[in-house]
Amino acid sequence: MSRDATSAMLERIEQDNVEFLRLQFTDLLGLPKNVAIPVKQAEKALTGGIGFDGSSIEGFVRIEESDMVLKPDLSTYTLLPWRPRENRVARFICDVCKPDGHSFEGDPRYVLQRAMEDAAKDGYVFNTGPELEFFLFKVLDGRPTTQFQDGGGYFDLAPTDLAEDVRREIIIALTDMGFEIEASHHEVAESQHEIDFKYSDALHTADNVITFKFVVKTMALMRGLHASFMAKPIYGICGSGMHTNCSLAKDGENAFYDPDAPLRLSKTCMHFIGGLLRHAKAITRVANPTINSYKRLVPGYEAPCYISWSASNRSTLIRVPAPRGNSTRVEFRSPDPTCNPYLAFAAMLTAGMEGVREEIEPPVGVDKNIYHMTPVERDRAGIETLPGDLYEAHQALLADDLICRALGPHVVDALTSVAEAEWDAYRTAVHPWELDRYLATY
Repeated sequence: MSRDATSAMLERIEQDNVEFLRLQFTDLLGLPKNVAIPVKQAEKALTGGIGFDGSSIEGFVRIEESDMVLKPDLSTYTLLPWRPRENRVARFICDVCKPDGHSFEGDPRYVLQRAMEDAAKDGYVFNTGPELEFFLFKVLDGRPTTQFQDGGGYFDLAPTDLAEDVRREIIIALTDMGFEIEASHHEVAESQHEIDFKYSDALHTADNVITFKFVVKTMALMRGLHASFMAKPIYGICGSGMHTNCSLAKDGENAFYDPDAPLRLSKTCMHFIGGLLRHAKAITRVANPTINSYKRLVPGYEAPCYISWSASNRSTLIRVPAPRGNSTRVEFRSPDPTCNPYLAFAAMLTAGMEGVREEIEPPVGVDKNIYHMTPVERDRAGIETLPGDLYEAHQALLADDLICRALGPHVVDALTSVAEAEWDAYRTAVHPWELDRYLATY
């Protein structure tokens, strides 16, 4: 970081009357963590970084190698608009480094940076635009519930209520923090909402996903509601997805668009789709990282569960939306908002780049509703199924050398520990369904 850039940032912090700085990063699960420092420590943070103990952070390091350093990314500076103006608080997103200054291989942000640097060798910039869905639930006696706050449906114009007020305040806060909001609407399920922000390069977008979830939860809590990004909080209704629109740019142009090609999709686009489909099962482990994620990936609720693609069909894993030209993109529909966006985007980019480099041709697009096809019809069409649970998805990850190399051994080992602990706890728990089904009968 140059001395001029540091000086300019320190001057900006002073002009903004900032009293405290939050140095933010994420753990392996994508949960935001932060160290708060008084503004008098700002120069130290911007020049040498701030040390912290990484041994207590999920997926980081053992206690004997716990020293870590947070180095702020100046481009991520923003004020927290809900904090008092007389004692303002600003935020930096940080890179996690070792004491010797080298990047920490377990930092999810570094995993994505590494994947983007690899794509840049071929001149590509990876752009993503995720669409995050979430529920707003009532809080009773200080604890979140699954009681709906509103009874609206898809694109409903609901009467003014707490949920609508919260959604408006979320948008105002995000706008104040530099987001360009493109759309906001009520989703299919009761109390389910979606707010879409403009796409950007994958690193910037992943930063925005973490900030988005943090802002949504904060603004909801200030209104006495709980915002949940859980993939499937309620049985029998739609879950929450994070459909991710993605594209490659080269020399400032959209590399997925070719006006003379079939469907006006370039070979680069088709090969990128081929790579995503080849590695879809392994990507699922990081795009759908919880036990609950797999309750969403079932037929009948708009979430994909079959490895296929189409120019328009919403029952496929990959859909190509209608816009062309600079808006040409592919929509990867399986991720949910519990994922760590740095790891999910890194896995998607790595898979897509292998498709581009090896010229992997995708199978023929599927125009039929796959949910209405018989198993025999799907088998004839060569349509495979996404992993059905976390254990199966993790085994697919371990069997995929490309995605494992992209994540790095430190992250893969940590993901293995998490998956084993989660699966064992889930496998041995006695679920209320079992009691309802068996207790009186046996």
